[in-house]
Amino acid sequence: MKIIGLTGSIGMGKTYTAKMFTDKNIAVFDSDEAVHQLLGLNGAAVDVVEKEFPGVKIESQIDRKLLGKRVFADDIALKKLEQILHPMVSSMRDDFNKTALKNNADMIVVDIPLLFEKGYESECDYIVVASAPFEIQKQRVLERPGMSEQRFLEILKKQMPDDEKRRRADFIIQTDKGLDYAKNQVQQVIETIRKD
Repeated sequence: MKIIGLTGSIGMGKTYTAKMFTDKNIAVFDSDEAVHQLLGLNGAAVDVVEKEFPGVKIESQIDRKLLGKRVFADDIALKKLEQILHPMVSSMRDDFNKTALKNNADMIVVDIPLLFEKGYESECDYIVVASAPFEIQKQRVLERPGMSEQRFLEILKKQMPDDEKRRRADFIIQTDKGLDYAKNQVQQVIETIRKD
C-alpha cells in the first residue's frame, strides 16, 4: 500500500485537493479533522489540554478560539500543545493505515498541513503539494472570517515557504487554474503511482 503525503501552505487549496482524492475513492486521513475530534465534545484530548491550559474547556469540549489565543504567539505553549496532540493524531493515523491495509487499499492519502515542518515526509512514499501563486493564496486567506493580513503573515512565518515545498514534492497540484485542471492533475497522480 502506497502512502501519499498531502500538504500545502494556508490558502493553497489542500482541502479541495484532498476531496478530489476522496472523490476518486482514495481514503484520506485528515489531520485537522483528527484534531477537531480530539478537542471536540468529549474528545480524548479535552481533559489533558484543559489541565495544561486551564479555562479553555467549555461544556466538555475545548474552545478552539480561547486555546488559539493562548498558544498562537507563545512558542513554548504551542510546543506543549503539540506534545499532547501530535502523538494522539499519529496513533489515529496508524489505526487508519491498518484499516486501509485490511481493506486491501492500494494507496491512501494522509493530509498533514505541517508535513515537512514536523518531519513526516519519511513516513510517506510520495509527497503531493497543493500550490498556487502568492497573490491568489493571500486573496483566499484574507476572505476567511476573522483573518487579517498580519495574522496571515504570522501563519506564513510558521510554515515552510511554498517554493521549498514545491522543490521537495513528487507531485504538485496547481489549484489556481480551475477545478477541472486540478482534478485532471489528481487523476494523473493516481495513475502514475499505480503504474510505479
